[in-house]
Amino acid sequence: MKKFIATLILAAVAFSPAHASRAQLPAPNEAGVTMGHVHLNVRDIEASKKFYLGLGGTSAKLGSMEVIKFPGVLFILRKADPADGMEGSSVNHIGFVVKDGEGLMARMKEQGVKIASNGMDWRGGYVYSPEGVKIELIPRPTLAVPLQFDQVHFFVADPFPGGGSAWSQLQTWYTKVFGAETRTTVLSPPSAGNFASAPMSASVLAGVNFRFSKVDAKTMPTRGRAMDHIGFEVKNLEAFCKQLEAKGVKLNVPYSYRKEEGIGIAFVTDPMGTYIELNEGLGRL
Repeated sequence: MKKFIATLILAAVAFSPAHASRAQLPAPNEAGVTMGHVHLNVRDIEASKKFYLGLGGTSAKLGSMEVIKFPGVLFILRKADPADGMEGSSVNHIGFVVKDGEGLMARMKEQGVKIASNGMDWRGGYVYSPEGVKIELIPRPTLAVPLQFDQVHFFVADPFPGGGSAWSQLQTWYTKVFGAETRTTVLSPPSAGNFASAPMSASVLAGVNFRFSKVDAKTMPTRGRAMDHIGFEVKNLEAFCKQLEAKGVKLNVPYSYRKEEGIGIAFVTDPMGTYIELNEGLGRL
């Protein structure tokens, strides 16, 4: 882990400002937190690049690591053999809203990508990366850009550590820890294909939807799978980490700061096993 952190921090120095701007990420919320990146374990870098570029991303470099930029998020590709795909983990899928859902789904189908309906016919649905990262595409014809990062969708089974309904308690945890704003509880669409109808609630974190669905089967931690972890960019990260510890949140990797690079970093895990990287500095590079 220490070797990986050092690699990430040193690599950040080579991440040119021309490749990514601060404006690409959503503005932080009142807690100083915004969505930053999704870190993926991929067997074949070139095959994964082809998939994500075909989805609509643009290529960049983070030191020796490949980065795919999308409006609202960075995807970081790390060459590794993932233990499994995304389904079955605490984060079932991530998602984008897209201007031309039907056209994008048709293009992905032509490329031989695995796709599935989400009950909205073929204007939108799910696409799967070569490693099994599950991505929902939701049509939004009024969107000003071709696509925009939209959601992180958690599937949560009882019991929750310490008691209570797991899906609602996890939502409360993200509110307490990262300042996510709770939305009115909603129900998912009727069953269609592999999309199961289940109770669902939603929160918003700096413009990104965090959705929480109750499921029966126990889910597994994300670490080591196709989607290894999600990342947040955090203002005043050192102070933020101290606040987390005061709230009883354990840091898997304590805060560290490299003065020469101007990068802060820490790691935490949510109560249901989602690994989370915290950064300060990557978002302004």
